[in-house]
Amino acid sequence: MNYFGQGAYLIHHEGETLQTLGCSNGNPFYLIMADWFQPIGIVIATLAAVIASQALISSSFTLINEAMRLNLWPKVKIKYPTELKGQLYIPSINWLLLLGCIGVVLHFEESSNMEHAYGLAIILCMIMTTILLNFYLIMKRVKLYFIIPLIAIYLAIEFSFLFANLKKFSHGGYVTILIALILISIMIIWFLAKKINKSYTKIVKIEDYKKVLVELSADLSIPKYATHLVYMTNAGKVDEIEEKVIYSILRNRPKRADIYWFVHVNILSVPYRTDYKLTEIAKDDLYRVDFNLGFREPTKINLMFREVIKDMVKNGEVDVTSRYESLNKNNIIGDFKFVLSEKFLSNDSDIKWHEKLIMNTYFLLKKLSLSEESAFGLDSSSVKIEKYPMVLHPPENLSLTRLS
Repeated sequence: MNYFGQGAYLIHHEGETLQTLGCSNGNPFYLIMADWFQPIGIVIATLAAVIASQALISSSFTLINEAMRLNLWPKVKIKYPTELKGQLYIPSINWLLLLGCIGVVLHFEESSNMEHAYGLAIILCMIMTTILLNFYLIMKRVKLYFIIPLIAIYLAIEFSFLFANLKKFSHGGYVTILIALILISIMIIWFLAKKINKSYTKIVKIEDYKKVLVELSADLSIPKYATHLVYMTNAGKVDEIEEKVIYSILRNRPKRADIYWFVHVNILSVPYRTDYKLTEIAKDDLYRVDFNLGFREPTKINLMFREVIKDMVKNGEVDVTSRYESLNKNNIIGDFKFVLSEKFLSNDSDIKWHEKLIMNTYFLLKKLSLSEESAFGLDSSSVKIEKYPMVLHPPENLSLTRLS
């Protein structure tokens, strides 16, 4: 409405100069205001700028939080200032916004120099919104005869704006493209690396190792590693587990524990949901807990796991009292130790240059991002980090010859 008002004012006063209008300021936004209203207009404009900046900050936190859950962004620390759902604060993104604002101000120096970058950003945002609307309508199974004309009209208008503003690229629009390319590159590298990582993660059946794990738990000749040993797993099926977990328990220094726990976190496409499913693999020896969390829910596995244990004890499903005789008769709860595996790219990997670039960049970003124990909300004093080599495309033939 305001833009229409500015356009109508300029058409009505076509051919006139600021001198004939008796104005020193040529901004149409203020020209359409009566003199007595201008102080009020300045206050409204300032409040609008404050609201817009706050909306940008809040939306940045929300988008990064959801991108992390979708494996499109490195894990970063999230703070929850209140108990209200959706209230979150990401310190690292706040600092990035600050550095970005300072960098843009130093680069452009004056707001008038930012117009080209701003205009190109708005047009690209409009196009992306239309594309997202198209996906949404398809997802909702709206009829094609309604989708095609609607999306075509919007894209025709927006692409005409884009072509008309391509000349702005060399006059500041390149800043918009540069920032977008940096963000897109991080997201693509993180997504592809996660995909490569998943494709080379070997999954085995728990049933194949159930007997040996139960026997290991009862083998007194092996020193006890922990009363309760908890492994975080990415295996989606309750009867499966990563081979690296079995390797950690049985081969990488056998770890005897009274009870083995496998914990899986399933991030859902709905924003708010918190429930769990308990699977008993072997009575008093092996259990699996699957947490189902909405993509906007905080991942506080330490607290959630305690609630699961409390619920199981209440229902008489498990005894978490220490198995040591002196502690057991005094009803002392046994210790819980979480084991997390941290992968690194093995020198035995025989991979192509682009895969090596993706994985090396991924591991660099991983070092700069939030640690696994912090991401899962675990107490660092009860967490053990194990290094695990990641071998991609191991060489098939080494051509070794035995000498007599």
